[in-house]
Amino acid sequence: MSNPSSHIPVRSRSSYISLPFFGRIKRFLRSKAARKLYESKVQFDKPRFEVVSSRVEAEMEDDSVLLQRSVKRLHFGSCEEKERAAMEIERLARDDVKTRKLMAELGVIPVLVSMAASGKVNRRRVAVKALIELANGTYTNKALIVEAGLLSKLPRNVDVLDNSTQQDFAELLSSLSSLANTQFALNTPEILPFVMNILESDSRIETKEPCLGVLYNLSAVLENAGSLVSNGVVHTLLRLSSVKDLSEKALATLGHLVVTLMGKKAMEDSELVPESLIEILTWEDKPKCQELSAYILMILAHQSSVQRDKMAKSGIVPVLIEVSLLGSALTQKRAMKLLQWFKDERQVKMGPHSGPQTAGRVVIGSPVNDRVGQEGRKLMKNLVKQSLYKNMEMITRRASAAGECSKVKALVISTSSKSLPY
Repeated sequence: MSNPSSHIPVRSRSSYISLPFFGRIKRFLRSKAARKLYESKVQFDKPRFEVVSSRVEAEMEDDSVLLQRSVKRLHFGSCEEKERAAMEIERLARDDVKTRKLMAELGVIPVLVSMAASGKVNRRRVAVKALIELANGTYTNKALIVEAGLLSKLPRNVDVLDNSTQQDFAELLSSLSSLANTQFALNTPEILPFVMNILESDSRIETKEPCLGVLYNLSAVLENAGSLVSNGVVHTLLRLSSVKDLSEKALATLGHLVVTLMGKKAMEDSELVPESLIEILTWEDKPKCQELSAYILMILAHQSSVQRDKMAKSGIVPVLIEVSLLGSALTQKRAMKLLQWFKDERQVKMGPHSGPQTAGRVVIGSPVNDRVGQEGRKLMKNLVKQSLYKNMEMITRRASAAGECSKVKALVISTSSKSLPY
């Protein structure tokens, strides 16, 4: 059966199409005006209410005409008219969620996505800005943008984009990536090339921040770990974690990946581990970064003597002692746990050098074990005291509270390893 609209001339066809959804625009704006009038009636007296009522009705008339004209130009206008319409849609979409949902129902999203994939700089920029506003706070619009094919149309070469457009694309992807935690399936391999190109380029910090937000949202889903690791995300995050303005989000994403087998293996094999993470532990002005770095080090060190040996050789023990005294409550707790592991590791390595041994340990309760235990405690006490004396002047100078200084002095004066805060 033939489509009845196919026999309508082009000019008449636009009017034919516009009748139902422009009627919807008027109903929406009428209800919006009614809400404004009700609020005005509650807040003002009658003369004031009449003035506000007239103004609201005028605004309703203006918004109705402008919205109709913008949607119509976006669908049927010339290239220049489409650009101006996208700018108006961006402005109108800032009003509220209902306005954004209405625009999506009027079919503006597929047109804007096509414009965003255009090679024309200005057309692409205004389209992306409008899509950012339409995606704000509405799951449905985000899903519609993805279904319209935006991810497959992302520029493969970020160098063709100016800084402003790069940042706009990054913010839009950051908003869309929140769908990863829903039942809506995102195609991760389509997103990663663009995001990784931005992070590996000389783009501005403001552009890289939302890209890290994309990786954070994607890494929250364990099923995405394989794709992220295979695309070199771990190395990039470790490198960016040393940049203070980007470190917190990069470390949080690494915290998601380190609990997976592939993510942990990639970090263990990285030449940046553990030195870069130990360095972050010294950032007194970034307590959240210290907490995240200590968490990652805990995961890497857990049940891995190889990683603990690497950390010890990199000088982690003095840093942990300092952080266990001066860090935040959570950082102190994690540092103390790590110190306990290093203490236990030290005691295990100080077993007898001759005589029968069982699995590398002396049988508990034997006379030899008592002697070795005493020697182990003595050596551990000396190790701790040496580390503390070495760092005493630096720690005391950095301590901000008198209570913390007292805690340091008490720990140095003590002659028993049992006084360690773990």
